[in-house]
Amino acid sequence: MSTKNTLYAGNTSQVESQSSPKEELSKKIKEQKILVDELSNLKKNRRVYVQQPNSNIFFLSDKRETLNTSKKTLDVMRKDYQDM
Repeated sequence: MSTKNTLYAGNTSQVESQSSPKEELSKKIKEQKILVDELSNLKKNRRVYVQQPNSNIFFLSDKRETLNTSKKTLDVMRKDYQDM
């Protein structure tokens, strides 16, 4: 019997709040940091699925590619936060 080890990397912007844009960006940065940490600590045999925008459909993705994309997104978010 095999067990499936998966991590879902999707859009977490569905949470709406009444906070300022800087606070919202700070929360998103924290979420992105967690995602990067989780992806970087996965074992080699783990599967990673990415959610398609505006959909409930997930597709199997390459772990390294997803990690690199997440790191780039985090860098952009940090830059935007510093520019605020």
